[in-house]
Amino acid sequence: MSNPCRALLVAGAAVALALTAMPALATDIPPPDTVVTSPNVTHVLNIPKPAPIAATINTDIAFQGDYAYVGNYGGFSIYDIRNPKRAKPVSSVVCPGSQMDVTVYGDLLFAAVDSSRNNDSCASVGQSASIKESWEGVRIFDVSDKANPKYIKSVETNCGSHTLTLVPGKGRDRHKNVYVYVSSYLPAANFPDCLPPHDKISIIKVPLRDPAAAAVAATPVIFPDGGNETQPGLLIPTSGCHDITAYAEKDIAAGACMGDGVLFDISDRLNPRVTARTTDPNFAFWHSATFSNDARKVIFTDELGGGGAATCNEATGPNRGADAIYDISRGQFTFKSYFKIPRFQADSENCVAHNGSLIPVKGRDIMVQAWYMGGLSIWDFTDSAHPREIGYFERGPRADGSGGGIWSAYYYNGYIYGADFHEGLDVIKITDPLTNSAKGVRTDRLNVQTQESYNRH
Repeated sequence: MSNPCRALLVAGAAVALALTAMPALATDIPPPDTVVTSPNVTHVLNIPKPAPIAATINTDIAFQGDYAYVGNYGGFSIYDIRNPKRAKPVSSVVCPGSQMDVTVYGDLLFAAVDSSRNNDSCASVGQSASIKESWEGVRIFDVSDKANPKYIKSVETNCGSHTLTLVPGKGRDRHKNVYVYVSSYLPAANFPDCLPPHDKISIIKVPLRDPAAAAVAATPVIFPDGGNETQPGLLIPTSGCHDITAYAEKDIAAGACMGDGVLFDISDRLNPRVTARTTDPNFAFWHSATFSNDARKVIFTDELGGGGAATCNEATGPNRGADAIYDISRGQFTFKSYFKIPRFQADSENCVAHNGSLIPVKGRDIMVQAWYMGGLSIWDFTDSAHPREIGYFERGPRADGSGGGIWSAYYYNGYIYGADFHEGLDVIKITDPLTNSAKGVRTDRLNVQTQESYNRH
């Protein structure tokens, strides 16, 4: 779960039409632990979590070259995916601290830590944030040797790092520095390093030739007059951002900021400027954002229930715990529609909109997205007002009655990879006329919160 309260740790067009035309029925819920897919989706492989971190849950994924990097509350693992049908773990680093949201750049891996620790080491234990000496923030690893990653630097940030977003430098600076936008929230008067008001982000400047010199270079305030704090039904009032997606080549970013959706101008990397802002009465917690490839649309997700509730049911309905699709015109948001998976989940299944990525299909807007116990959904939002699901993968309720599911689902070089809380890493493939052209698009790196256009590949 994405832990917004920190207490929640724990066949082409025909197929598409069939998926959207059939009403959702509770009787369609799969048997416990059973894998089910749409006809155009294949479950290629499941890789259980490596033993060193098998007891803790999987979270986010980053990709570079022939490797996938999977975050976990207990650390992270590196997988060799040069042959996705035979993908295998290479190493695991035990370094506890939720959430371990990960991103990679060159030989560097950055990991977000949003649980207060007694120190910054990988041997640390949890300790109250009310103690001044407690640490939380960003850990930096050298992953040049995939079998033996090395921890090289920590950077403490106010209120920790719930998520992080890597932003390359501009012009001549691009080869000298990268910047890490750190999202954090939930300040308290008794937290010395996380005092209210906290309507800001932290920006870490990382010199590429000397990453051990990384340090916080700016803490811009996003909401100088306060964020959305009074809307009925908010999970938590705005006190920062949950996640930011940067589209660096276009000098823009989208912030999912608890009670607010925000558009930034990031042409000055250390001074992001808010250019548009919106709220939604159906949204409880603005969780993440995804731009269309042309940046004329943005998808915001609502993590209703904080990731721990069963919200993919008839009682909750189609407009809450869903995605909201906005067109961007003249720098402003225009709401177009909601999208939510059309398959009911059992009351024991935590299910809500979560992390996903574009599938690089030229001329269409298609993405794959995780829905926790709702599995993953592949959906088309080319028509902003009429999105539709075109494929899916999911498991039935867990036989033991516990929650879990897929935290992140991303498309990378022909395959979909899903990080499941308990089941490990799933490799999935979609074969469909709407998405088949994506097979010809290749990239050397994918950090989903650092979007890059695929026209140039």
